[in-house]
Amino acid sequence: MSKHKSVDVLVVGGGNAALCAALMAAEEGCTVRLLESAPKEWRGGNSAHTRNLRCMHDEPQDVLVDAYPEEEFWQDLLKVTGGLTNEEMARIAIRDSSTCRPWMRKHGVRFQPSLSGALHTARTNAFFMGGGKALINAYFRSAQNLGVQIDYQATVTHLNVKDGQFISAIVSHRTGENEAHKEEVFAKSCVLACGGFESNIPWLREVWGQNEWGEYPADNFLIRGTRFNQGTMIKQLEELGADMIGDPTQAHMVAIDARAPLYDGGICTRIDCVSLGVVVNKFGKRFYDEGEDFWPKRYAIWGRLVALQPGQIAYSITDAKAVGRFMPPVFDGTIADTLEELAQKIGLDVDTFMQTMNSFNEACQKGEFDHTKLDNCVTQGITPIKSHWAIPINQGPFYAYPVKPGVTFTYLGPKTDKTTAVHFAGKASPNLFVAGEIMSGNVLGKGYTAGVGMTIGTAFGRIAGRQAALSAQRSSTTTA
Repeated sequence: MSKHKSVDVLVVGGGNAALCAALMAAEEGCTVRLLESAPKEWRGGNSAHTRNLRCMHDEPQDVLVDAYPEEEFWQDLLKVTGGLTNEEMARIAIRDSSTCRPWMRKHGVRFQPSLSGALHTARTNAFFMGGGKALINAYFRSAQNLGVQIDYQATVTHLNVKDGQFISAIVSHRTGENEAHKEEVFAKSCVLACGGFESNIPWLREVWGQNEWGEYPADNFLIRGTRFNQGTMIKQLEELGADMIGDPTQAHMVAIDARAPLYDGGICTRIDCVSLGVVVNKFGKRFYDEGEDFWPKRYAIWGRLVALQPGQIAYSITDAKAVGRFMPPVFDGTIADTLEELAQKIGLDVDTFMQTMNSFNEACQKGEFDHTKLDNCVTQGITPIKSHWAIPINQGPFYAYPVKPGVTFTYLGPKTDKTTAVHFAGKASPNLFVAGEIMSGNVLGKGYTAGVGMTIGTAFGRIAGRQAALSAQRSSTTTA
């Protein structure tokens, strides 16, 4: 095993948070090395699949309309997490979102107005021109220009930590199909920004266990993003005795098209018509309020809801009235002229399905349908209720989209604070920091709202990079 000359700051990861940390540390004059476990063509982790950043702002700002003040952002986050959040950490991310975009532009990121069909986000979310892949490419270019050393197919397998202080990392470099060599990399400080464990299906299977039907739900999970987030560093931190936070079954989990690939399907596999119709399980029965709130606030609960259903499969049912009112899916839905025919085509018991649909249609109360606001179209006399946008599904042709749970990232990770330091027995490490999905459980105990993952990664990535630089500089002064 080779030993590499020490650098000031070692960054483990290659997504948004990792790059923000590397750029900040490099701007502080530190030597920085970034280790990305993926090959160059797959670099960027889940960030490559993103498209926007949730931003606080008190007045219109270039691509953002109206205002989205701190308190509204906080209340939105409080609602989707059900209170399972650290307010101090959440507000740090929220406030940073109001000031980070000039810095992002300096590093080559460009923004554009909310995309057509992306309902309700023009006020709250700034979209990346070219999407997350363009953002990642811009950051990598800027990092190279600042002298950051970048290694691809470089996986950290072990951390050497003594009394809470980072010393070195053991890195496995893969240069061929089955060839790898190990290296010990020393650094004055280290930032772990290498994602959750959502790509580790055996681990997901273990924590989710069996359900009441004797199934292992994780066997039917799809992974929306990178296959490289195996959670190795989360396991390492657990073994080292780091303080941990988060329920391992909680995650940003979306109902995505059941025909999506196992990995890297990305945002285009999402099904966005849930609030415009009804969702039934494989028994042809509804199981949750499809109209609870605006889709950007509630879309990320549906993956978990489907995961709790038999077979981890459900069907989003709409009719001709919904066409053109949502972002079209990448795969065509099953189409039929009648609801009975639709049930037959998707393999549901016709009688049960028709009972569900007839009961829903009869329960819809007259109101003024308006999908741009929380309207007064509601059901009455059925469970579950549909609390907004409830109009009869009675105009053919009818559509069905099969959905499965799509895991984006998990929330289990190290407990940290405003400095992003890893804690051991309640004591902050002087030189080991975390950012992004790996520490998202400090803000997201459950639930999600669109764009907040990039908010968390950008805010705490920048903080971690700054703190790592300060730690390295203190180390240099002490050594001198």
